[in-house]
Amino acid sequence: MAKDTVPAPEPRAAERVRNVALVGHAGAGKTTLAEALLVATGALPRAGRVEDGTTNLDSEEVEVRQQRSVGLGVATVEHAGHRITLLDTPGSPDFVGELRAGLRAADAALFVVSAAGGVDAATVQLWEECAAVGLPRAVVLTQLDRSRADVDDTVRACQTMLGEGVFPLHLVQRAPDGGVSGLVSLLEPHPEAAGVAEADRLRAELIEAVIGESEDETLMDRYLAGEELVVADLVADLETAVARGHFHPVLCVAPLTGIGVPELLDLLVAAFPCPREHGCPPVTRPDGRPAPALTCDPDGPLVAEVVKTTTDPYLGRVSLVRVFSGTLRPDTPVHVSGHGGADRGHPDHDVDERIGALSSPLGAVLRPVAACPAGDVCAVPRLTSAETGDTLSACEDPYLMASWELPVPQLPVAVEAASRADEDRLATALARLAAEDPTVRVDRRPDTGQLLLWCVGEGHAEVLLDRLRSRHGVAVTTAPVRVPLVETLAGPARVTGRLVKQSGGHGQYAVVVVEAEPAPPGTGIVFDQRIVGGTVPGQFHGSVEKGIRTQAARGVSGDRPLVDVHVTLVDGKAHSVDSSDAAFQSAGALALREAAATAGTKVLEPWCEVAVVVPGEYVGAVMSDLSARRARVTGTDADPDRDATTVRAEVPEVELLTYAGALRSVSHGTGSFTRAPLGYEPAPASLVAVPA
Repeated sequence: MAKDTVPAPEPRAAERVRNVALVGHAGAGKTTLAEALLVATGALPRAGRVEDGTTNLDSEEVEVRQQRSVGLGVATVEHAGHRITLLDTPGSPDFVGELRAGLRAADAALFVVSAAGGVDAATVQLWEECAAVGLPRAVVLTQLDRSRADVDDTVRACQTMLGEGVFPLHLVQRAPDGGVSGLVSLLEPHPEAAGVAEADRLRAELIEAVIGESEDETLMDRYLAGEELVVADLVADLETAVARGHFHPVLCVAPLTGIGVPELLDLLVAAFPCPREHGCPPVTRPDGRPAPALTCDPDGPLVAEVVKTTTDPYLGRVSLVRVFSGTLRPDTPVHVSGHGGADRGHPDHDVDERIGALSSPLGAVLRPVAACPAGDVCAVPRLTSAETGDTLSACEDPYLMASWELPVPQLPVAVEAASRADEDRLATALARLAAEDPTVRVDRRPDTGQLLLWCVGEGHAEVLLDRLRSRHGVAVTTAPVRVPLVETLAGPARVTGRLVKQSGGHGQYAVVVVEAEPAPPGTGIVFDQRIVGGTVPGQFHGSVEKGIRTQAARGVSGDRPLVDVHVTLVDGKAHSVDSSDAAFQSAGALALREAAATAGTKVLEPWCEVAVVVPGEYVGAVMSDLSARRARVTGTDADPDRDATTVRAEVPEVELLTYAGALRSVSHGTGSFTRAPLGYEPAPASLVAVPA
């Protein structure tokens, strides 16, 4: 433990626990805000700066170098007798897995919006996703002193773009030089405040919205009768309104000067929901059988989830765990269960492990704690099999939590070890990356032999490659991803494959006559026989087929396999002594090569079916981009409830190599897509000219 780091806060009852995710677009000031909150609660003696690489929550080397968050930063602090865990999420869409981890561990989301940058489309999309699952939300406006900052305009933009229930809690006071000098609470009357009429209007709207959520039916009548309401009553109803997810307060904070920080901390403890109010995700037994619903009870059955996995050079694997039920204690056995998913390349888990020490995170610093009760978050080092998304429960009473939605990585990067020594370490390092990050997939493509690291976007790929080199000590290089081309026959042909050799002793003799023609797409190599009179003995029919299939896989020109060909064995000759399995295999291969030479071939490229999901306003831009990629749009499905449209199209696979970044650009970070193999179609001449 660092000498100037305070001990971890003591465990608290769930009513005095707050787990809050800081979310928002990159550069909005989330990490700077978190740093100010750590200082205000006494967890740090001084605030670090993103520009200097000295912040507590951005401690990874790549974060310091790039001056941005690329991983989930976690810090548990104490304020007013409450234990608050801040989950600082990255703003870039490339690290959406870290964002999802933060939301999974949180009971509420704090949307950080720059008063100079405003609300972007990705923030609106995330807001709607949180609304769909009932996650309570509030808004914090930062960067109030920037030259382009306009608090009033940004509040109006939040109200317009984020929907109903968004109300400011404060007015900003400005000094003569234009800087922020203080805040005026709208929960209390301030007749001396500048812009009294505006303040009265905003206060009336705020109070009426809060009272609308109150369980005290007389409160509105008292207010309309002119009675001055007690602020404490309004704060209690404010907590109810926020917890229900119907009311979203807007606060203003200047982290560098500390203005608004105490008010934000007070709001977190007074008006944000505790874990019991947010509830627990659904659970089953590991084998899929139903299981009793959970409550946030420290004496209930143990159910916790690994929401993030990192690798420490001294501790090894460190798991960030959110406990939803029961109490996690050191030196106890737990059952690890999880569904990896074949599409992600992550294994399923169903094993027992033993918990060692427990810690409370303060960025990279781990502070020991005696236990982690329901509703709390802790770090567990040295779990050998548990990965992100896995469930921890009692060995005798195992549970499995419902998985959270994560994007399927769609950007492939071909990686190669820089040396023979690195080859031995590369597989292990890639497996660790996949264990840490559920948005990573690793596979070796059988048709090209390339080892592919599948990433969410270019920024994600850059960070993963950096971690391979710096964290895991593996030197790697990248190569262009190869999309394999194949060939098929251009037409039908009837040909003879002849192998006649005599060189002393037994010779080699096999003659086959085949009819070959193009087959329907996707059928592969189809082999039939119409032998009459036993000209080719039955025991050699399989030999001919094997030779044809081997030659087709090898290709007849270059290294492009031959696909979708129907070959029929119609005649041939055999010798009673010199014919053999090997001879007829060779004759079959010769026949296929002769058919290709006679009929000619055409080169095919792989195509995929894609489903692109974007907000309705970007459909035109998506279709235009797909058209430039030789795609065929096959349909669209609009979902007006989500303001989302799914564009379905058929696209050449080579055009998808860069599509992840292109889609992000045309959709302003709001689009996503999935793909599935479709088959092969004739390749354009420009692609055929490139070596296969």
